[in-house]
Amino acid sequence: MSAHGYDEGHTVAGWAGTAVAAVGAGVIGLGVCGWTPGIWIGAAVMAAAAVLTWVLHLAGWGKGPGPRPRAHWPMGVRDHAAREGHAECLGCRMAGRRPEPAVAVAAVRPR
Repeated sequence: MSAHGYDEGHTVAGWAGTAVAAVGAGVIGLGVCGWTPGIWIGAAVMAAAAVLTWVLHLAGWGKGPGPRPRAHWPMGVRDHAAREGHAECLGCRMAGRRPEPAVAVAAVRPR
């Protein structure tokens, strides 16, 4: 994954959400083919996939927007900055996590 020199954003939250959403899509497909409850069950599984991805992101198993440092590229690396929230991250804003903006401090010249 990281051998190519790009951060593609592979995370535990992303892959877990994708796997559950794929199952939900399959169940919806069964519903379309004739098992009517499958449409509603599949839709519920798809909603659960979104919630699962969000919860894992907030627990530090996702990533914020933008590139990560190279040391964070492997999939099993946890993001400890998620507790404070990621700047420009919709999921963090929805959870009420907003990082404190950096405060510029004027330099004082010694005399």
